[in-house]
This record gives sequence, C-alpha cells and structure tokens, in this order.
Amino acid sequence: MTEGNRSPRLAPYAAREALSPGRRIAEPPPTHRSEFQRDRDRVIHSTAFRRLVYKTQVFVNHEGDLYRTRLTHSLEVAQVARTVAGALWLNEYLTEAICLAHDLGHTPFGHAGQDALNACMRDYGGFEHNLQSLRVVDELEEKYADFPGLNLMFETREGILKHCSRRRAKELGELGERFLQGRQPTLEAQLANLADEIAYNSHDVDDGLRAGLLTIDELRNVSMFERAFAEARAGHPALDGRRLIHEILRRLIGYLVDDLVDESRDRLAKAAPADLEAVRASERPLIGFSGAMESEHRQLKKFLLDRLYRHPRVLRMTTKAKRTVRKLFETFADEIRLMPREFAQAAEKAQHETGDAGRLRVVTDYIAGMTDRYAILEYERLFSPGEPT
Repeated sequence: MTEGNRSPRLAPYAAREALSPGRRIAEPPPTHRSEFQRDRDRVIHSTAFRRLVYKTQVFVNHEGDLYRTRLTHSLEVAQVARTVAGALWLNEYLTEAICLAHDLGHTPFGHAGQDALNACMRDYGGFEHNLQSLRVVDELEEKYADFPGLNLMFETREGILKHCSRRRAKELGELGERFLQGRQPTLEAQLANLADEIAYNSHDVDDGLRAGLLTIDELRNVSMFERAFAEARAGHPALDGRRLIHEILRRLIGYLVDDLVDESRDRLAKAAPADLEAVRASERPLIGFSGAMESEHRQLKKFLLDRLYRHPRVLRMTTKAKRTVRKLFETFADEIRLMPREFAQAAEKAQHETGDAGRLRVVTDYIAGMTDRYAILEYERLFSPGEPT
C-alpha cells in the first residue's frame, strides 16, 4: 500500500515518508498504516501518554475533575492541528503524531514543576520539557525488544523539539542541525506549535471561568473575546451560563483557526516552496497568524498571564508545587535508594559512568515522569511521619 493510499492529498511542500531520514533503527515497514500513523499509535500506547491524564495544565488534578489535563490538552491540540493540516494539504498523520507527543516529557504541576527541576539541574544541563519529551521517546519508554524508546520517525522527533540552545543542539546530531544552521522545521511542526497556543489559550479561558478566577465581564476587555461575546449574544440573546461560554469559546477558536489557515495560505502562495527543502530554507516560518490576529492573540495571552496565571490561588499552588518538586529532588539526589529499584540501579550506573550529572539526570527522569497525585503521595511518604512507607 502506498503513502498516497493512506494519506489525504499532500501539497508538494508537505512532509513525505519516502523522503524522510526515517528511524534511528531500521524496521520493516508497517502493513496497514503509514509510518507516521505508526508513530501516532506508538505515542498513544506509551506509558508517558497515559500519565498525562493526571498531570496539571493549570489546575492540579485534585482541584476538580472537569479541568483540562495534559492529556486532554494534547488531544485538543491534535484536533485543531489536523483541521488546519487538512485545509493546507499538509501531512495530517505527522501533524497528529507531533501534537500527541509534544508534552510527554512534562513534569507534574505544569510549568511550576518544570521551573523547579530546571533550577535543581542548573549546574548539570538544566531541564526543559521539550528536550525531556524527546528523551522519553528516544530512551525512557520501555516497550520494544529491539530498541529503547519508541524509535519514532525523524520528522516526528524534530517536531517535538520546538526550541533548543546551540549547546544542546550540538549534542543532538542531525536533529540539532536546523538550530545551528537557522533552518526551519517542517510545516507540520510549525503548525503543531501554533495549534498548541490556540488550544491552551482557549481552554485556559474556559477553565479560569469554571474555577471562578475569571469573569466574562473582565474578559470583555480583551478585544477578541468581546467580539466573540457580541456575536454570541446577537445570535442568542437569552443564552447564559456554560452554553454562552461555549458559544464564545468556539468563536474564539474559529477566529484563530480561520486566520491561521488564511495567513498561511498567503505566505505559501508568495513563497511558493517547491518542496520540503525549500520550506527548510525559508527565512521565516510559513505557518503563522496575520499581524492583526497576532496582536489580538498577544493581548489575550497577556490577560491570562496577569489575571489567571498570577492569580493568588494559582500562585499558592505554584509555590507548593515548586517546594514539593525541589524537596523530592534534594531527597532522592542525596539517597538514590529511596527511589524504586530500577531507578536506583540506573542512577548508580550513571554515577559510575558520568558522575553526578548522570546520577542527577536519572533522579530528574523519575520526578518528571510522576503524575501530580503520585508526586504528592511520594512527598507525604517521605515527610509525613504518620504516612506508610
């Protein structure tokens, strides 16, 4: 079966499996699906993907059952991105695989956990969740007899890595070359990055309203929200409550998606890339928002930063989360035998091979893989005298 029989119509500049560098370890081709479909399926069946259901987006897992988690966020990103990929004739299967995998390396407690681990590892290479996601799919998943990790296609791995310092890029071989040479990733990777922004900004508005930390009245100071509110009210004057919020949010997403498709089509038409190589050589990304929409979107993001992410209730959680992660790190770094046996053995081996940096990276792997509730449970086991060990 050919790629064309498995995939919707592809533009000349879309990623194609036939032209891919492929997998790090060669495998027989799949029988009833494409290589990028295989990547998507491997991500979905991974342990790291299942853990995302109990990892924070904004609100910690125990704060409520209806708030977004890293898992539901990843699904929403994939849905948005596949819609745009189809409209632009990009490779939907690659786009979906990147979106579902992009948060596999995220810590418990969202960005608070990431910041805490980065501070703990400052003298040993730091911590960044995109790099950790790559580490998960390249090394940490244990599912296959013939290789570590998931052995994903080059383009999927590339798409997971949104940004990277020159120092780290030099350590990544072919995968780091685009950062060193100033080249662009695939259009599918560019799209996944923006779909991530569309999804988290819209659903953070939803979760903030549900939690009572934001109100419709204050959100109306954001021009894009006010436009969506006015349209929803004009069409449904008596509507209120959750149904009104949904009508507003679906319009917000619609504005962003429509603009992303239109602007990207214009950029592609002007640049007229003949193939993926021409995309990589482009001076700027060819997937993006118009200037007007970028400005409105930036206003929404700033509002969320000021009113939601810095809300006292969220900051209290952030402070507790950082302290929890920091104390876990310090404790396990000091006594690796407190970790499960497989991690303790890996840390001991890494210490022997690469010194403190290796040992502490294994400690970081253990903590980064925790769900919110598991991290809380580990903290209680270690520091609450009445808790069972």
